[in-house]
Amino acid sequence: MPARLTLYDTVAQRAADLVVREYSTSFGLATRILAAHCRTDIRNVYALVRLADEVVDGAAAEAGGDAVEAGRLLDALEAETERALERGYSTNLLVHAFARTARRAGIREDLTRPFFASMRMDLERTVHDAESLATYVYGSAEVVGLMCLRVFLLDVPPAEREARYERLTPGARALGAAFQKINFLRDLADDSDRLGRSYFVDVDPQNLTEEQKRVILADIENDLRLAATAMAGLPGAARRAVAVAYGLFAELTRRLSVTPAAEIARTRVRVPGPVKVRVAARALRGGGSRPTPGRLAPAGAR
Repeated sequence: MPARLTLYDTVAQRAADLVVREYSTSFGLATRILAAHCRTDIRNVYALVRLADEVVDGAAAEAGGDAVEAGRLLDALEAETERALERGYSTNLLVHAFARTARRAGIREDLTRPFFASMRMDLERTVHDAESLATYVYGSAEVVGLMCLRVFLLDVPPAEREARYERLTPGARALGAAFQKINFLRDLADDSDRLGRSYFVDVDPQNLTEEQKRVILADIENDLRLAATAMAGLPGAARRAVAVAYGLFAELTRRLSVTPAAEIARTRVRVPGPVKVRVAARALRGGGSRPTPGRLAPAGAR
């Protein structure tokens, strides 16, 4: 590889690493377990996802842009991503890092286009019905799980790779959906108060009931159960990293389950840093074996 491009790749990768460190301690903790090359690729995927999210409801709005301007920026980001997928280069460092991974892993427009379509939905609607929510969750989360699956399977012999991808697709989609719905519930107050959005169908974020919370958590646990059945099919290091991420989100689910609905509607439930470390250690002691579905016992109880 030419020396200048090698240097540019390195700088782009460092930019993606910085995004992970600054925006997500949980994700950063899980990716540390991966082999160096896989960690690089997964962080490259995350960096583009985070960049798009910032366009939709983060820094772009705080800089004074409105929804129309955010839509233009998102369209430009998607167009630049597709150009980079074709030519392997972008002047946007995070897009370049993503394209570098995507071209090697086989991530194409069949995954990036639904993702950007869901990001665009956040600019166009504030309340969802069942159909629009399913579409949104697929594009915003399930396809991200499939992008990560493509990366994880780079360690699988090429002759086996596509069959393994098809077999593990339902589990990868379910895990992405579970993580997204957990975030929806955890961020219920912020999404409503700051962004004016309501993702759960027929749920008033200001008046979440215990029964509505129970139904939402049951749906999340069904997704986690399906995801757990597929984890054994991942390569070793990827399996352990996913087990850590699974454990962290399952712990958050447990905390949401014991938090009164009225409190969830007002505050953001968190998993403290020391608990995250204990959950990660417990997952690693299990060797990345398939976790037991269902709510976790309180941290430290086992």
